[in-house]
Amino acid sequence: MNTQKLIETAAALFANDKGLLAIDESIPTCNKRFAQFGIAQTEEARRDYRELIVTTPGLGESISGAILSDETIHQYLTNGTPFVKAMQDAGIISGIKVDGGAKDMAGHTAEKITEGLDGLRERLAAYGQIGARFAKWRAVIAIGDGIPSRSCIEANAHALARYAALCQEAGLVPVVEPEVLMDGAHTLARCFEVTEDVLRTVFAQLYRHQVLLEGMVLKPNMVLPGLTCPQQEMEDVVADATVKCLLRAVPGAVPGIAFLSGGQAPELASARLNAMNARFKSRVPWALAFSFARAIQQPALQIWRGEPANVAAAQKALYHRARCNFAARRGEYVLTSDAPAVPL
Repeated sequence: MNTQKLIETAAALFANDKGLLAIDESIPTCNKRFAQFGIAQTEEARRDYRELIVTTPGLGESISGAILSDETIHQYLTNGTPFVKAMQDAGIISGIKVDGGAKDMAGHTAEKITEGLDGLRERLAAYGQIGARFAKWRAVIAIGDGIPSRSCIEANAHALARYAALCQEAGLVPVVEPEVLMDGAHTLARCFEVTEDVLRTVFAQLYRHQVLLEGMVLKPNMVLPGLTCPQQEMEDVVADATVKCLLRAVPGAVPGIAFLSGGQAPELASARLNAMNARFKSRVPWALAFSFARAIQQPALQIWRGEPANVAAAQKALYHRARCNFAARRGEYVLTSDAPAVPL
């Protein structure tokens, strides 16, 4: 394991107030989003859309790294340039999603376990040869009646740690993503309780598997009330609860935390990240950054709709959302002045 390389890559992902862009949606998920806007659900349409993203002028000003899917990392731009090379030319580090998706957990109704460890060592080596420098694995934890169970939390934490150890063996920085889902009517306090438990369990497993904390990235959820909870807290309350939870559970050796958006509206995700940095940036041991997918992409997708004539306008919207999150990392984002590019 090249310890120095891992530390340098992890540091680069958080340098200069930048963050990550996730464009690693699975084929079914990407097709589902395309269907909403009448976009053809084809490999070529997915390639065109991701070319739109990667070639957005100035994207590297705000984005340090982008997480690709297996399909995209093997594709080429229209001019024949490999996606990885195009990203490198834009100053963006290539990452790759390597999990096999969340599957129903046997014996546990409404709970999931992420699969994909079989053959992972060989796949990581191959992705490294292509040019990937970091990888991502997502586990999902649902809150509901009697869940999450202890066995679900522990099984997913164990898988995350095994994945992370294999990544570092291959020279790739692991992005460890234990997502406590927003679905449901649970309170912010219940999300806090579950998130703290999940993070403590994950880091216990990372220690046991001898994962280098300085050479990893944590991608957690923010501490939020469920989507159907009647009490939806203000940004400052979310910021306070999230940072308090992280201080209880995340070691200071971790270089940075890149929050997932988890279905939040783009402006709201930016505002909550901004509140954390405005209030705590100088008082926490890790960078507070972003690893957003829909919260950066959605306005651009709504504009593009599969039409070549809309590419420039869609790229402008994507650039805008990336800059909003760059500002949020600096504690300088103002929600009231951020009119969405298209109606949401």
